[in-house]
Amino acid sequence: MSGKTILFLSKPQSVTGLFPSLREADITAGLAENLGGAIDFVAKNSPCLVFSVDQLPGYKAEDLLAHATRDNGFPPVIIFTERGCATDAKRFLELGARDYWLEPLMWDKVRAALPRTNGPEPSKPTPQPTASDGVTIIGQHPVVRRVLALAAQVAPSKASVLISGESGTGKEMFARYLHQKSRRANGPFVAINCAALPEHLLESELFGHEKGAFTGAISRKPGRFELADGGTILLDEISEMDLGLQAKLLRVLQEGEIDRVGGTETIKVDVRVLATTNRDIEESVRNKEFRQDLYFRLNVIPLRLPPLRSRGDDIVRLARFFVDHYTTEYALPHLEFSDSARQWLLDYDWPGNVRELQNLMERAVLLAGNGPIEERHFLLDLDAWPLPEDDAAPMQTADAAAPTETAMPLESALSGNEMRLEDIERIAILKRLEQTSGNRTQAAELLGISVRTLRNKISEYKKLGLDVP
Repeated sequence: MSGKTILFLSKPQSVTGLFPSLREADITAGLAENLGGAIDFVAKNSPCLVFSVDQLPGYKAEDLLAHATRDNGFPPVIIFTERGCATDAKRFLELGARDYWLEPLMWDKVRAALPRTNGPEPSKPTPQPTASDGVTIIGQHPVVRRVLALAAQVAPSKASVLISGESGTGKEMFARYLHQKSRRANGPFVAINCAALPEHLLESELFGHEKGAFTGAISRKPGRFELADGGTILLDEISEMDLGLQAKLLRVLQEGEIDRVGGTETIKVDVRVLATTNRDIEESVRNKEFRQDLYFRLNVIPLRLPPLRSRGDDIVRLARFFVDHYTTEYALPHLEFSDSARQWLLDYDWPGNVRELQNLMERAVLLAGNGPIEERHFLLDLDAWPLPEDDAAPMQTADAAAPTETAMPLESALSGNEMRLEDIERIAILKRLEQTSGNRTQAAELLGISVRTLRNKISEYKKLGLDVP
């Protein structure tokens, strides 16, 4: 895949979170914010693929597709949008778009869409990369290898799969692995968190609604099942779904058809359903909190992911992977673990599993300076962390003019061997916001903090004059 060039026609904040991964894969990414800029970039750089938002001020994707149709050498175009619409999807595809995606753009999906050779694609379709080119699951422990072997065996089928495991064990990654190893790999992969929305909103998100179906329904909106037609839908945290909505979901699984909220038309859909839960769903069935018939329908293939603490040396393998990722992303030197740090990794209980490991490795990379990584770089003892020299100066008297608090620039923060803790926190938060295109809920989940805490931090940063995505 090395040496490729692609173009994003979009607002920067929607795509810049992908740039570190693109650089690692030796992919050059251009950015344009209007039709003229896009045409000029294509003429000069011959990208193999163009990703365009559906519209910007003064720009509509239809104009780009019209130009691409007239120019036989123009690369394929994938349209992406913040709010999906089945009608728009059909229209863009008829105008010549190669695909129609929902934001946020995910790195594994972008990578899977790239052709194997640079430059415009020939008229004959280019084979899609295999699943192993998309999602990489790191693990050599026998329990992980067994789960992977089972996943690979059942992936080509349409059978429903229930993926269970503690929070942070990688359930969504396994779901994406199943999709990319399936015969539906070229179709859409649509995920929705069933715990994130109240019942009435979740029903609308899943099945769509008609104009006027409820207050605020100002237009028809397709649901996630419609958008996943021909592909896969992931129902994350399915055990949090209300019982009434479970009955409607069961009908979709049995009949393969949906009814939009407020609609009269029955719509056929061809969707493979994957679901995840971090709860004991069998106990929920016994407690009448989850429908037994739906459980049996979802649990055709059960995949139970092991907690990180039971995976032995995989802990160190994953830690090494994340450290290498973040040293590359922050342009820092290669870091090794001290013997005591390596032993700490193996002895720690990892209640937050792989997600916690990833966050701690990012922290360790930022704190270790030129290394090696020590135990103290994992779980901070704030009282023992050394003060910067200028903090040892006497405090100003009450009548002295208090200096205006400022945030250390990223370049300065990363240039020394020690960093202020507040700068480490700020860098991590702003980076997650950039990666999620400003989505507070997703950023908070990646950071392992509440949305309220994140909003409070954002408010602080804005008072300091920082540009927050």
